Amino acid sequence: MLIQRFKSKIHRATITEANLNYVGSITIDQDLLDAAGLIEGERVQVVNNNNGERLETYTIAGERGSGVVCLNGAAARRAQVGDVVIIIAYAWMEIEAAKKFEPMVVFPGEQNRL
Repeated sequence: MLIQRFKSKIHRATITEANLNYVGSITIDQDLLDAAGLIEGERVQVVNNNNGERLETYTIAGERGSGVVCLNGAAARRAQVGDVVIIIAYAWMEIEAAKKFEPMVVFPGEQNRL
């Protein structure tokens, strides 16, 4: 049997942009993606600490070292620049593997830097 388990998280990143006129997704600095073990196109849940909104989308790699965390398309309506979000990814695993799995957690600093 497979279960879905928390795999990785970017905890308390700050939204730097909200681009309504884009085809969708969340753009994240490549440094943050790498540190959290996320890849471009991966499905993520975005939890907005400022307003309680939750949404699912996929990642787009942003410029390395830029600190960008930008909600695109319709998701841009669910956050404002300056909002603090948690970006979470999950993975399907066998139960025994899930019990031993260590998720990757990133705590960005000021301007979403590592």
